[in-house]
Amino acid sequence: MAQSSTTAPLLPGIDDTTAPRETAPTREGGLARLDGFAPRAGKSYASARNYDFGPGRHEYVSTLSPWIRHRLIAEDEVLRATLARHAPSTAEKFVQEVFWRGYFKGWLEHRPSVWQDYRSDLDDLFAALDDDAGLAEDYRAAIEGRTGIDAFDHWAQELVETGYLHNHARMWFASIWIFTLGLPWQLGADFFLRHLMDGDPASNTLSWRWVGGLHTKGKAYQARASNIAKYTDGRFHPGHALASKIEPLEDEAEHPKQSLPTADRLPDRPFLLLVTEEDCSPETWLSTAPIAGLALGATARRSPREIGQKARAFADAALGDAAARVAKHYGVSVPVASGDWTEALISAARKAGVQSIVTAYPPVGPVAEALAEAEGTLGQAGLDLCRVRRRYDDLVWPHATRGFFALKKKIPSILRDLGLSG
Repeated sequence: MAQSSTTAPLLPGIDDTTAPRETAPTREGGLARLDGFAPRAGKSYASARNYDFGPGRHEYVSTLSPWIRHRLIAEDEVLRATLARHAPSTAEKFVQEVFWRGYFKGWLEHRPSVWQDYRSDLDDLFAALDDDAGLAEDYRAAIEGRTGIDAFDHWAQELVETGYLHNHARMWFASIWIFTLGLPWQLGADFFLRHLMDGDPASNTLSWRWVGGLHTKGKAYQARASNIAKYTDGRFHPGHALASKIEPLEDEAEHPKQSLPTADRLPDRPFLLLVTEEDCSPETWLSTAPIAGLALGATARRSPREIGQKARAFADAALGDAAARVAKHYGVSVPVASGDWTEALISAARKAGVQSIVTAYPPVGPVAEALAEAEGTLGQAGLDLCRVRRRYDDLVWPHATRGFFALKKKIPSILRDLGLSG
C-alpha cells in the first residue's frame, strides 16, 4: 500500500461504499448491485476509481462494500461475477481490491493485540477529552466539520449524514486528521467506525494505521492540496492549509504474530444457528440444517460513543434480512434479539433442546469479543460454541502475515482453488 496516490489501493478493503440509494440493505439488493457493476469492473474501474466527483456521482466505483462487509454477498461471489465478464488481467485492480479486505482481516487475526490496544487507547483518549478542553474542542470541530479546511469539513458532514465517504476521500481525511490537525488517529478511526455503513474493525483500524505510517512502518500517506483538487474534479482547493511535511507515527507497542486461530467443524448433533452482522448469508456455507436460529446484533459495541444512524440502520436491516432468509430457507424460527448475548443464547438453546450453537467464524472485532465473553458461561451451561470459517477465509488468511505482496502473489492459485479462472 506504499504506492503513489494515483495507483494506491485507496484504503484497501474498505473500497468505495456509497449510500444505499434505491438498493436495499438486503442480500437481494446486494446481488442486484453486483450485477449492475460487474460489467464495469475492468478498465472503467481501473481508470476512474480514484476520482471523488461528489455525492450521487460514484458510478465508477462498485458501491458494494456495505454488502460485502456484512457478507450479504461474499467475496467469492463478487469475484465470480467479475471474472465471468472480464479476464483476470483486465479486472486486476478490482480483484486486488477484493483481496485487500481479506488481507486486512487475516493480518488482524494474526495480530489481535493491535485491536486490543486500539480499544484500550480509545478509553484513555475519551477520558482525556473530559480533562483537556483544547483537545476536546479540536475534536468537536473536526467531527462537526468546523476546521476551516473546505474539503475536510465537507467530508466530515457527508460521513455523518450519509454513512459514506469515497475511498480516496477517506485517505485524505485520515491524513489531514493526523498530520494537519494533530489529532490521535484512534479518535478518527472511531469516528469512521461509528458512521460508516461498511465500518469494519480490520479494514478501518489498519487503514488508519497505514495512513499514519504504523502498518507499513515509516511510510505514511500525505494529503496534498494539488492531489485533492485534481481528484475531486476541482471541487476543493485546500491551498496552504495542509501540513507541508509529515513524520510517520511510531508504535510504542510490539505486536508479535500469532498462529491463525483454529476454526471448528459442524457438530454431528442438532444445533442452534447464531446469525450475526459478520455473516448475513449463512445459507451459502451451512451444509447442515439447524433446528432453530437466533440473530444477535453487535453494532452498538463498535464504540463507547453513539453509533451513527446510517451505520446502525444498515446493520440492523442486514441482520433482519438474514434472519428472515434463514427462517425461510431452513423452515425454522429465527428471532432477532437484543440485550445480553449470554442470556439470549442460553435461553434459545434450551428452548430448542440443543447442546450446540453454530455461527460463522467472527474475525477480530465486537462480535468476536461478545462471543468470547459468553463462551465460559455457555460451557458451564453445557453448551458448545462452534465457529465455522468460510473456505475463502481459509484460503486467504494464511497469506496475510506481512505485507499485501505475499498474498497478491497467491491470488491466481486462490482463484483456481475457488474454481475461478486465474
